[in-house]
Amino acid sequence: MLAVKTLRDDLNIFRRAMWLMGSQFEISVVGNDRLWAEDRITMAVNEINRVEKLLSTFSDSSKVNEINRNAGITPVKVDAEIFWLIDRSLQVAELTHGTFDITYFSGDTRNDDTNTPVITTCSNYQNVVLDAKAMTVFLKEQGMRLSFAANSKGYAADRAKYIMQTQGVSSGVININGDLLTWGLQPNNEPWTVGTADPEQNRQPYADLDISNMCIASSVNAEKYTGTASKKYFNVVNLKKGFPVSEITSVSVLSPSAELSDAMANPLMAIGVNAGIYLINKLNQVACIIIDDHDRVYTSKGINLTA
Repeated sequence: MLAVKTLRDDLNIFRRAMWLMGSQFEISVVGNDRLWAEDRITMAVNEINRVEKLLSTFSDSSKVNEINRNAGITPVKVDAEIFWLIDRSLQVAELTHGTFDITYFSGDTRNDDTNTPVITTCSNYQNVVLDAKAMTVFLKEQGMRLSFAANSKGYAADRAKYIMQTQGVSSGVININGDLLTWGLQPNNEPWTVGTADPEQNRQPYADLDISNMCIASSVNAEKYTGTASKKYFNVVNLKKGFPVSEITSVSVLSPSAELSDAMANPLMAIGVNAGIYLINKLNQVACIIIDDHDRVYTSKGINLTA
């Protein structure tokens, strides 16, 4: 059911909430015609469904499954969309020293002829071989698999935004479980803030942060966080020490891309406050807000929070 909130006589915010890709999505469009807004939101939903099908590992005919089936055997030719998504994912993996990684190991792998276990090295992003000229992807180790669970929703949101923009939607918000992708301005010509894009986050210390034409994605420590139900929960583990991270409650990453913000949020939980701030400060058009278990707020450069 499409809801509408009137902010000015000539412009409204039209919203539709739905369950997509295993998450709660809410798509908001600024416009002056209900049917027009419904059509644009439907286009966005169709695009999100297309991306889910493209990256699915449940369909035998999907390219991702074909890549996984041919791990350690042969490179697989893919289309440009999948190739460059993998390429960007590997760049984030390199940037975070493997804390973000779209590869995993499926378990016991056996030789087809002898039925004996095949010894493999630990699956990691460095064992993914891309050939840009041939447009092929090769997983070097048998038993390796690709999964886009960590960044597929962000990529789908970026694509949905693009589709709506090409159809004349000059302002809107895509809310994925509290992660907010915005463009344009509110009907009153004010910028989108975290609180105006998602009223459930009005109690956050960064609720007044300007996020127009940006995406803010958050990860929270399940051991520490007791916030609203719209948030995502992660059992974050320090990858080197092997125990839950206790000093960080939540991390929010701000960037122009939902795909990038989505991919970066969880790794920052694992690498800690100082290393996380240092990493983000080296990047252009990327910022972060970290809250620790004493409710202290840390920000990267370029973010000024009002009291």
